[in-house]
Amino acid sequence: MTVSVSTPSRPSASRLHTRSPSDGGGGTQRRIVPSPVGPLTVEAAGDVLTRLAMGQDAADHAAGVAEAADSGVAGASAGVLDDAAAQLGAYFAGRLTRFDLPLATDGTAFQRIVWAVLREVPYGETVSYGELAVLVGRPGAARAVGSANARNPIALIVPCHRVIGAGGTLTGYAYGIERKRWLIDHEARHRPA
Repeated sequence: MTVSVSTPSRPSASRLHTRSPSDGGGGTQRRIVPSPVGPLTVEAAGDVLTRLAMGQDAADHAAGVAEAADSGVAGASAGVLDDAAAQLGAYFAGRLTRFDLPLATDGTAFQRIVWAVLREVPYGETVSYGELAVLVGRPGAARAVGSANARNPIALIVPCHRVIGAGGTLTGYAYGIERKRWLIDHEARHRPA
């Protein structure tokens, strides 16, 4: 099913729900979170989530991090990582339909607009690359939207898996079409009536 998302063509910075990390000198902290689609690596800097990777990307980051995944994380990073792990658990259990986490994304202005609009695509629904291009105020820029989508640093929480090809085809997911299919099917099963 394809949906039209009601959002301004150019979200304001406040609609991005992102902010710069206030690191406090602790650097980036990571945690491995188990999931039905394989291990997820979530990263935080200070009090904001900066990355979520899955699959081989997560495995690459997990090397050398697994032993310290839940230890040595202090302060604000521990809080946001705890919140992310809890919300991801609730999402995979079918109890959470919208993440509420402080995010910091590093990308171009256009990429940040695409990612902000992605966060407005409702749980259990999809939007095509062309429709997303219209929503960000760039009709005809489906390829640019696809490129921004592929560079999404916070997969799942910024739901790039909800973007599909024209005609409903599953295309272009950095973490594999099978994961994309699983996530779309999972949301369809748990979508509120």
